Amino acid sequence: MNGLMTEREHVHPPLRHVHTIIQRALDEDVSWGDVTTDNSVPADQWSRGVLLAKTEGVLCGGRVFAETFALVSAATTVDLLLPDGATIKRGAVAARLEGPTRALLTAERTALNFVQRLSGIATMTAAFVARLQGLPTKLIDTRKTSPGLRLLEKYAVRVGGGYNHRFNLSDGVLLKDNHLAALRARGLDLAAAIRSMKQRIPHTMTVEVEVTTLDQIDAALAGGADVVLLDNMSNADMREAVRRIGGRALTECSGTVSLETVRERAETGVDLISSGALTHSAKALDLSLEIDVE
Repeated sequence: MNGLMTEREHVHPPLRHVHTIIQRALDEDVSWGDVTTDNSVPADQWSRGVLLAKTEGVLCGGRVFAETFALVSAATTVDLLLPDGATIKRGAVAARLEGPTRALLTAERTALNFVQRLSGIATMTAAFVARLQGLPTKLIDTRKTSPGLRLLEKYAVRVGGGYNHRFNLSDGVLLKDNHLAALRARGLDLAAAIRSMKQRIPHTMTVEVEVTTLDQIDAALAGGADVVLLDNMSNADMREAVRRIGGRALTECSGTVSLETVRERAETGVDLISSGALTHSAKALDLSLEIDVE
């Protein structure tokens, strides 16, 4: 997990957007009040607490954690002891906090959900990146994110050392099998379909096209594809595809990518490897909030 970016090197999502995400989560969890806490804890009680790591991983979401408590009560203070991207050991304290006991208890679950989820994604991404050490291939994410959390989850991928694919459907063209089937129904072959797209979009936008066989490579290049997505190809076919493309377009590997296979996939010479597992299958990092009630 060495070589990770530090907090200064990756841009945190704008707080106004982060606050919207947090508020939506609080509305879901707190609704019209915390009936347990409000009826068991005095309003003037004060507590301190620590964010404790129960296992080793890559920390991510510290500021989101802190902002969650601040939105519940402005009287709460959170001291982040480690930056996003830091490797945290089991038993280490990532943050110290102080404030009204009610606020700490009410915000606890939502704040932990964020930091555990984001740290899990950063930890998994870092593990993938470590397997690619010494190779030029970049690891990128996908749109397979939790609804409403894409801004934060893609940030966590960057914190873990990976890169972002398009953020949403308006960022770039990606012609996949179903798009191509619809275009074929209109009488357009692969090359014509790509040329048609390039005539309709701004010149600053790239066109990526998915291919599943070597026979499609020449047509993709003839149409002017900027990126060729090699979907579920064997390593041998991907190696041949990279040779045929010869740098005329970027190459991306997708499908059957895991910690066990990612390095051999990269060794085929592809420029990019995309993995939905970074965001849809990451295990939450085990972090807990230990509160000392005064």
